[in-house]
Amino acid sequence: MDPIARLGTNGTDGAVEALGVQVHETGLWLSFGEYIIGFRDPKSMVMSPIVSGSVWGACGVTTAISGAFLERLRAAQNVNDSLLCVGLDPDPVRFPDIVGHGPQAIVAFNRAIIEATADLACCYKPNFGFYLPFGVAGLEALVSVREDVPAHIPVLLDAKMGDIGITSTGYARAVFETWEFDAVTVNPFLGRDSIEPFLAYRDRAIFVLARTSNPGSGLLQDRVLKEEDSLSDETVTMAVVRHARSWNEAGNVGLVAGATYPAQLAEIRRAAPDLPILVPGIGAQEGDLDAAVRAGVDTHGAGLLVNASRAISYASDGSDFQEAARKAASSLRDAINRSRAS
Repeated sequence: MDPIARLGTNGTDGAVEALGVQVHETGLWLSFGEYIIGFRDPKSMVMSPIVSGSVWGACGVTTAISGAFLERLRAAQNVNDSLLCVGLDPDPVRFPDIVGHGPQAIVAFNRAIIEATADLACCYKPNFGFYLPFGVAGLEALVSVREDVPAHIPVLLDAKMGDIGITSTGYARAVFETWEFDAVTVNPFLGRDSIEPFLAYRDRAIFVLARTSNPGSGLLQDRVLKEEDSLSDETVTMAVVRHARSWNEAGNVGLVAGATYPAQLAEIRRAAPDLPILVPGIGAQEGDLDAAVRAGVDTHGAGLLVNASRAISYASDGSDFQEAARKAASSLRDAINRSRAS
């Protein structure tokens, strides 16, 4: 969103400087210093008091951009009444002719999908692997995602990172400083020291792989561990969940659990009632949406980022691809809301 006006007015106490006004399909957005204030219905202009860096209102919720990731995520979920995370996995071969089919078309295609779904999504998730094959052009397109997504919506890079400490430090700097993403998926296989460089960014977040959605995930994740200091044996997945909770000292840890395994997702939710869970596997991977949402929501009917990528982006390969993407995203958002309300 580009500012359409610059304001020089102050708050009544002279302490808050208005920096800009932004208009988007989701409503009117005012930025005051580090805060953004959103109105889903610009005509109502209802404001609520600022509380702990957040503005909670009847017509929308906003939060400080520099605040904790979970606050920003909850704000976007409330503003758009959505638990839908839109995956941005570009495959130029599948792009409609009107966009083009080379790597140079990735930015335009992603931007079109973002514009079509920005008032329906709580988060966007580009997958690193879909950008790397195109070299510099792919990386430039990846960086453009954060620039093109409205500032109030978090962007989660799906890269499943994790390495020895010094290497993870480089990864963390790239993700959070150079590319300015809000969150990243990490692989816990190397242990806590491999993800500590990511945890050091307390205003960002990591999503730890616990139960992935692919068919072969059970090879290791279902293995039962014999723990001398544990009251009972546990699977690798549940050991990861237990450790992830202990790593959540700054409130910046989430989990990844696939919709393709709703029983395990329910077990994970029981063990981690307070952690946000990224749920891949809806759509092309044929996860059971209703079962996954029912299994994964927290006691407030939230706590999930239900991801769909190809089912939205490639809903049509014709000139109506934006309209088709919007229709698919709206349908998914509404289906998720029905499941969490039931």
